Amino acid sequence: MFNFSLKQLSGLLSAKKISSIELTGEFLKRLKTLNPGYNAFITINEETSLVQARAADAMIAAGQAHPLTGIPVAQKDIFCTKGWRTTCGSKMLSNFISPYDADVVERFNTVGAVNIGKTNMDEFAMGSSNETSFYGPVKNPWDITAVPGGSSGGSACAVAARMTPAATGTDTGGSIRQPAALCGISGIKPTYGLVSRYGMIAFASSLDQGGPMAKSAEDLALMLNVMAGFDVRDSTSLQREPEDYTRDLEKPLAGLRIGLPKEYFVKEINDDVARAVEAAIAEYRKLGATTVEVSLPATKLSVPVYYVLAPAEASSNLSRFDGVRYGYRAPDYIDLSDMYRKTRAQGFGAEVKRRILIGTYVLSHGYYDAYYIQAQKLRRLIAQDFIEAFKQCDIIMGPTSPTVAFDLGEKSSDPVQMYLSDAYTIAVNLAGLPGMSIPVGFGNKNRPVGLHLIGNYFAEAQMLNVAHQYQEATDWHVRMPVQLQT
Repeated sequence: MFNFSLKQLSGLLSAKKISSIELTGEFLKRLKTLNPGYNAFITINEETSLVQARAADAMIAAGQAHPLTGIPVAQKDIFCTKGWRTTCGSKMLSNFISPYDADVVERFNTVGAVNIGKTNMDEFAMGSSNETSFYGPVKNPWDITAVPGGSSGGSACAVAARMTPAATGTDTGGSIRQPAALCGISGIKPTYGLVSRYGMIAFASSLDQGGPMAKSAEDLALMLNVMAGFDVRDSTSLQREPEDYTRDLEKPLAGLRIGLPKEYFVKEINDDVARAVEAAIAEYRKLGATTVEVSLPATKLSVPVYYVLAPAEASSNLSRFDGVRYGYRAPDYIDLSDMYRKTRAQGFGAEVKRRILIGTYVLSHGYYDAYYIQAQKLRRLIAQDFIEAFKQCDIIMGPTSPTVAFDLGEKSSDPVQMYLSDAYTIAVNLAGLPGMSIPVGFGNKNRPVGLHLIGNYFAEAQMLNVAHQYQEATDWHVRMPVQLQT
């Protein structure tokens, strides 16, 4: 049952072969057994989850069920959840109980999904390994000496260990796709503005985007059907006609043109990752797709551009955490100014402080034009490269990460090497495009490898079709660590 798809679980619930109370109880039991070893969850509220499950059973009995009614879903601890502690992985919010639900949480509540808990994450979504969390690092289910990726590492671990059938994540520079790749699951970052950011604690507002994480593309499509939609409370939310993201899943791939950027297959990619990615592309050719070489010359600028723009926006967004209105406040201080300084010094971790300082610097008088404005201009060039590439192909493919999961602590003392973990994913956020990762094999130390799919704007249904057809022909997405096959 723990390896069942969302569609299979929904079928069991609708056929009354299992109740949501029973299903939720089984996942809670597994979660409580496994979580101490993996640290994937920050907050669990068993009583509240079972109340939601009971309400879901009533919806099913009344014939008002949605495909996700009664199914447990974990929420990344960046989404405000009414009555739940919402920490964003930080000491700064360690005592914050949200008085309202994020739009994403509201949407899952409306269809009767069950919140099974809040997942661990890099502090304020700043990190690529889930090691910056105030609540300690998350461990990779495939190898507990390895990182799960970040910042949505808790969600990725929870799905990979089958502690939840599905989870939400957020992606600012690859934080859904990179942990999905490193943990051997599927994850999609939608087109910017497709999923509301209301109630999603901000890191970099022009880059942040919520999305689903699950075992398969079919599961992602079912979740995106819930998560996507216009929200008047979010000024960046896009007003579009609702879509059914499952509509094209069974469409054959004959005639599909896959673009392979020459910049993605270079010496920076490890051989074990390259082999798995090339084997996956070969499988796509068997399924009827053709490949064409494309070029994204501005890709090499993505990391430096991102680490100007994202910290600049973070510096502004995180100024609200000052100890005055909510969250942590330093216990001892002399005056208001001293309280600000001590609260922020004690409440933020090292990586968050580093990015605030960088962001404040690039926004300061005398440096704004030299750094921030130049980065915005280069961002436009990066987006333009994708526009040109999509004139030659329907979808772009490459590695999600240049390596498999690295060891815990391996890159903690070298921020630049840590930042380069997202070298293949960052450009997608800068351009506002949709991107996803699916598992395509294993590399060194039997650690998972992810294939990165990039679509044109609003091409989520097509991307999910492309991923689903591959998953129909392979079984990488249903594999799970041997020690968890119980």
